[in-house]
Amino acid sequence: MTKVLVLNGVNLGRLGVREPAVYGSVTHEALAAHLTDAGAELGLEVEVRQTDSEATIVGWLHEAADAGWPVIINPGAWSHYSYAIADAAREVKTLVEVHISNIHAREGFRDHSVISPVAVGVIAGLGMAGYDYALAHVSTLA
Repeated sequence: MTKVLVLNGVNLGRLGVREPAVYGSVTHEALAAHLTDAGAELGLEVEVRQTDSEATIVGWLHEAADAGWPVIINPGAWSHYSYAIADAAREVKTLVEVHISNIHAREGFRDHSVISPVAVGVIAGLGMAGYDYALAHVSTLA
């Protein structure tokens, strides 16, 4: 079974509470359980992690790069300015960037991602289903 890390960044631990009109009512815990099950159906071992620490997410990206694991990442607000995360993500063989909301239809600062240029694909604005689409794509590469 191919191991896949799903990494969720800053503020995503507040899913279900933070701006439900934008992010929906699904909690991070429920999302993690769903992705673990959905991944298993695709033959993937999915591990979901969330942090509000930029250093921690960089460390996880290094871990994935060293192990050769694909990564699905929703960096949250770090998408727009974290060159440290972008540099670490560049080392990951397969990286798919996911955003729950359509970042291009929101505040102007959100429509640019420094992570996108190192991703094999970007999914934005499809809600929680974006993670499922990312998993489906990664499963075709396994």
